This record gives sequence, structure tokens and C-alpha cells, in this order.
Amino acid sequence: MIFGEKLKTERKKKEWSQEELAAKLFVSRQSVSKWENGQNYPSIEVIINVSDLFGVTIDELLRSDEELTKKVIRDGKKLAYPGLKLIFDVLFLAGVVLLAIKLGVLLLNKLTPLDITLFGGKFLWNFGSLFLMVGAGIGSGILKEKYKKD
Repeated sequence: MIFGEKLKTERKKKEWSQEELAAKLFVSRQSVSKWENGQNYPSIEVIINVSDLFGVTIDELLRSDEELTKKVIRDGKKLAYPGLKLIFDVLFLAGVVLLAIKLGVLLLNKLTPLDITLFGGKFLWNFGSLFLMVGAGIGSGILKEKYKKD
């Protein structure tokens, strides 16, 4: 039995309308209708709530429908690499900040009588932002490809 049929059967056993079930799951009636007709699938959070409402195991709900199982696995993989993505995003932003600081100091030195010196050496200020931004871009690309393969 596919998920939609199982959901409809369990809902009818409880004598609930689609609207009543939707209210209990905090979703729209249209969502319930689409699930029951096999046009769409709920998130894992909703599947857990359905399991609790009807007293059936999550395994029964997931194993009843191969497409739903695949969707849950895909959704889970989206959460697999958020820490690494955050690291690459932070590295990219650090590169942007370094570049902005360098350009700001160069502009101030050019337009004002100030003579601000950047500490840390020319290599850091000339190539640091480039390395950070390119490295973060490459790392993010690799991560994206790994996600696609998984």
C-alpha cells in the first residue's frame, strides 16, 4: 500500500475529514489531499506526526511507498553537510572583508593625507583575500558535487 492510500485509510478509520487531519498536522487541507492522491509527499516532521496520530510506525509509513522513502533520504542528505558549507561561507566572507579593508585603506591613503600601514605583510594583503575566496569557492563546489553524487 502506498503512503497516500495508507494515510486515507487511517484518516477514515478515525472518521476525520481532510480538513480535521490538516488542522492536527498544522498543514493545509490541500496538502493532505495531495498526499492522499500521490501528487506530493510530506516532510519527515509531518511523517513523524502522522505516525503519532495514527499509532503506526514510521517504518510502516516509509516502507509502504518507495518514492516517499527516496524523498526522505534526499531530504536527509540536504542536512548532511551544513557545517562544511558554513565553513566555506565564512572563509569566503573573510576573503571579502580582507579585500574591503585593503581597498578602503588604499582609498583613504590616496584621498587623504593619512598614511595607514597594513600589518601582516604584503603577501597577506595582496593574495590572502584571493586565496580565501577561491579556496572557499572550490571547496563549496566540491561539496556541491559530493551532495549530487550522494
